[in-house]
Amino acid sequence: MNNESKKEVSGIVGAQEIRISTGELARQAGGSVLVQCGETIVLGTATMGKPMSPDANFLPLLVEYDEKFYAAGKIKGSRFMKREGKPHDDAILTARLIDRSIRPLFPKGMINDVQVVLTVLSYDGANDPDVMAMIAACGALMVSGIPWEGPLGATRVGMIDGEYVINPTMEQRQVSKLDLLLAGTAKDISMLEAGAREIPENAVLDAIEVGQKGIGQVVDLLSELQKQVAPIMEEAIFAKKNDEHTQKIEELSRPLLTDKLSLSKGKDDIAQAERDVVAHVLEHMSDEEKELISEHEVRGIIHILHGKVTRDRVLDSDARSDGRALTQVRPLTISAGVLPRAHGTGLFRRGDTQVLTVLTLGGPDDALIVDTIRSEAKKRYIHYYNFPAFSVGEIRPSRGPGRREIGHGALAERALYAVLPEYEQWPYTMLLFSEVLESNGSSSMASVCGSSLALMDAGVPITNPVAGIAMGLMSDGKGKYRVLTDIAGMEDEKGDMDFKVAGTKNGITALQMDIKVIGLTREILEKALQQAKDARMHILGEMNKVLAEPRKELSKYAPRIHTMRISVDKIGDLIGPKGKNINEIIEQTGASISVEDDGLVSIVTNDGDAMEKAKKMVDDLTRVIKAGDRFEGKVVKIMDFGAFVQLVPNTDGLVHISQFQDERIENLADIVKVGDILPVVVLEVDAMGRINLSHKATKK
Repeated sequence: MNNESKKEVSGIVGAQEIRISTGELARQAGGSVLVQCGETIVLGTATMGKPMSPDANFLPLLVEYDEKFYAAGKIKGSRFMKREGKPHDDAILTARLIDRSIRPLFPKGMINDVQVVLTVLSYDGANDPDVMAMIAACGALMVSGIPWEGPLGATRVGMIDGEYVINPTMEQRQVSKLDLLLAGTAKDISMLEAGAREIPENAVLDAIEVGQKGIGQVVDLLSELQKQVAPIMEEAIFAKKNDEHTQKIEELSRPLLTDKLSLSKGKDDIAQAERDVVAHVLEHMSDEEKELISEHEVRGIIHILHGKVTRDRVLDSDARSDGRALTQVRPLTISAGVLPRAHGTGLFRRGDTQVLTVLTLGGPDDALIVDTIRSEAKKRYIHYYNFPAFSVGEIRPSRGPGRREIGHGALAERALYAVLPEYEQWPYTMLLFSEVLESNGSSSMASVCGSSLALMDAGVPITNPVAGIAMGLMSDGKGKYRVLTDIAGMEDEKGDMDFKVAGTKNGITALQMDIKVIGLTREILEKALQQAKDARMHILGEMNKVLAEPRKELSKYAPRIHTMRISVDKIGDLIGPKGKNINEIIEQTGASISVEDDGLVSIVTNDGDAMEKAKKMVDDLTRVIKAGDRFEGKVVKIMDFGAFVQLVPNTDGLVHISQFQDERIENLADIVKVGDILPVVVLEVDAMGRINLSHKATKK
């Protein structure tokens, strides 16, 4: 391989060395870099083309993240398809992280087609490729010459034994109380995502500051690489706009729009105010003006002006679109147990956002098998989020979940993970569906609340209820700002921040933040987290009025599970040759039975008699027999010196002729015959595993 054009930088970030190079692979892409940490290697490429349409008014950025099984030396598990197909959910979530991190730094109004592709080439099992992919995306953009306002870096922060760790290994993450992913510049955070085990707000702030230092180290490396490459900068193409006409339309419509918005309270009122102003402007436009600017363009100008007016009202008068105070949560309507046949349900409404979460309980065999380059594992807690068009009054075909739906479902799932019971305590598979029935701001946080209610309604012994809230930000870019609690849809669209915070009364369990402006200080974050905590406690208080703790009884329609632990060396006895024994139990009882490698056995059935029968059969097959145990055994063979008695399936013991009675026996067949049920006591299990029994000892 010709390495004459190769450029490389490296440095220690946290405790890990990160190497970033370019000029070696994928040289026809606009820009390409390799990022390596340990033996994990990610290739990042960035390519820019012409706009998809000359009349486009948005940036058609496409981010793809691809994990190849060969990276971990694995072959895809399916017997029928070895070609790797569509990306799994974890890959989609990583692509979303990267998209959310880099998108705000493209020039405003740019409409060039841009594609960023991240490919995991090697995975060492210790260093997660997601952070390396985020760095690779930033590096590829920086060496490509694509207009982009980097540098931007990324890092992960964990918390182990009270200490913050930058870029912890996979093993360290298993014991970490925090999993915080950050992207940003050397001074500012642009994106964060976190899962946590009920940690306090100040600990999150400290972790962000630690992560910011790690990001600074990455930014220095990327800046040095860009300096070595010295890319020729390309020119961006921007959306067409007519500043003169825009100014005239804004001057004509601002007073009326301001007045109408001051009187509007609900989502429909706000939308109608915008429509009324559009009609007013069109009515006052001349025919010549209508030929120069279309009705569609007028709507777009007024929609943008709406955001400016909303921002001014918040910053100047603390006035929100729906009339609420800056820290006020919209009205709540909460209920549980609303569907009679479901195992658990929670219905949560906050303002114009309503989510119904439905929980179905299953046995261990219902767990989702997740096969990725990291591992093949069983997932027993699954949360799906559905966002149908009718929830926002629109019409569109259902084509399955998109990236947004997958991301929101994963966020809600992460928010509740910290309060779930341990597997041995609660071996159920839990499948939750959050159905968004209405949406006007933060349906993902509403699904957190609905899911918490559904789990408690089903009797799942979660340690604490969880609630979530979305915070917003309005700023003028000069230091003046307002933090908004419980943002509605318009405040999300027009504002500078979407900061979702979920947690219990004890602390934070999940975070997700996207920011549209640079300059997010600790002061702003601290204020946002405090307002979020106040809102969370308010919501938890209202939820507790409906359902404060898990129900004591499961739904009568939910399966029952009994767990028992057997000796590991008895697993083979339970399963039997080619599954003979365990299949016999299943056939005779109708129960579902699963066996873990550590000897944990789960029996699943709704039939009480079947449960008792299955428990006895499992116990019989796996019981460790010892001296003093009593049995009602079946005589299976008679010899001159005694009788063999079956104690449990596949296990016999000998009752010597002297152990039947004190009196001498001339012919044992006169006393007992094959098929008789005989009470016996175990006298001993000798060194060879032979079991000696006594019948006469049962009479003492």
